[in-house]
Amino acid sequence: MSLILYSEKCIACGNCIEACPFGVLRLEGDTLIIGEGCTLCGACVEVCEVEALALPETEGESIRPAVPPDGIWVFAEQRAGALAPVTAELLGEARRLAEPLGVKVAAVLLGHQVADLGENLLAAGADKVYVAEHPRLQDFLEETYAAALTELARKFKPEIILAGATYLGRAFIPQVAASLKTGLTADCTAFAIDPEKRLLLQTRPAFGGNIMATIITPRTFPQMATARPGVFKPVTPSANPAGEVIRVELATMDAPRRSRFVATVAEIKERIPLSVAEVIVAGGRGLKDGKNFKLLEELADLLGGAVGATRGAVDAGWIPYAHQIGQTGKTVSPKLYFAIGLSGASQHVVGMQSADVIVAINKDPQAPIFQVADVGLVGDLFEIVPALIQAIKKDRG
Repeated sequence: MSLILYSEKCIACGNCIEACPFGVLRLEGDTLIIGEGCTLCGACVEVCEVEALALPETEGESIRPAVPPDGIWVFAEQRAGALAPVTAELLGEARRLAEPLGVKVAAVLLGHQVADLGENLLAAGADKVYVAEHPRLQDFLEETYAAALTELARKFKPEIILAGATYLGRAFIPQVAASLKTGLTADCTAFAIDPEKRLLLQTRPAFGGNIMATIITPRTFPQMATARPGVFKPVTPSANPAGEVIRVELATMDAPRRSRFVATVAEIKERIPLSVAEVIVAGGRGLKDGKNFKLLEELADLLGGAVGATRGAVDAGWIPYAHQIGQTGKTVSPKLYFAIGLSGASQHVVGMQSADVIVAINKDPQAPIFQVADVGLVGDLFEIVPALIQAIKKDRG
């Protein structure tokens, strides 16, 4: 396949040559020459005002939304019959995105004997729920879940599909995007809508968290993205009498599979999971030694919270990876977040900046963490934290 040139329309303006990021276009007189190495990126097509260039249509082209489109889909992640918190978060965000598009929000629920969760999804913001049940969907397998969601997307043609950037979402959503021949933006922390072009603006950290990149997929459908858990706020649950639960039969479930489910091994969990903790006490390299995390554990226990950490503390072997917060760890949204002995690198901040109240303790008054903190204490953490613990104990008698 190669770029299509309508030579009778070409005016040899040269705009496409300047736009080509690979330098494969050139003019010989008034004739445009397409050299080797064209990747069909479409940059030249977008700048050609006379429409002399076009991309070839391919068999199995990505699914374009129906007219009217089926709307915004949220993959309703569930484990053992319990919905993951990120599902409600994404339903709340999907409702906000659906308004300028004038479409409805649908939740897609896969599993076995999970139809009872449909009412919960309607209460969380879905206008309708597609339920696909099959014994093969009882336990998560990337191949099986990808085949199921791909079949549903091809049948109903949604405009946008959102899923959580959890272990489960990261494992199979890329396979769905590849099967649908569309783009996917992973680990998004913000969304917006361009109502004129009906494009989903997908924002995520890039270059190690040093910049925030906004990405669009203008030529393929559905538009797909995964979102970090804990970033978006769920809507207040309410009854939705107009909502409907739609059962869907899947033809692909009888096809042979290359993998099979063996067993689930429970992971070692922290006292309170970071994803649901209302109070988090996090530490970094300023603690100087892993044994000093006991100080944070004592404070967290007094406040009924969980202990978090920076990547630096985890890499140093001071605390298990399950506690890591940030771009390469977990994203959290507690009511109260203590940032103790950590500088506030952008890679860490992106994982906790949506906390309601941030209290920073650091001896360096220029530490970046103070730029996002609501309360900043400049001083030695080994003096401040013990004093804080004693004050809480005294207050509680």
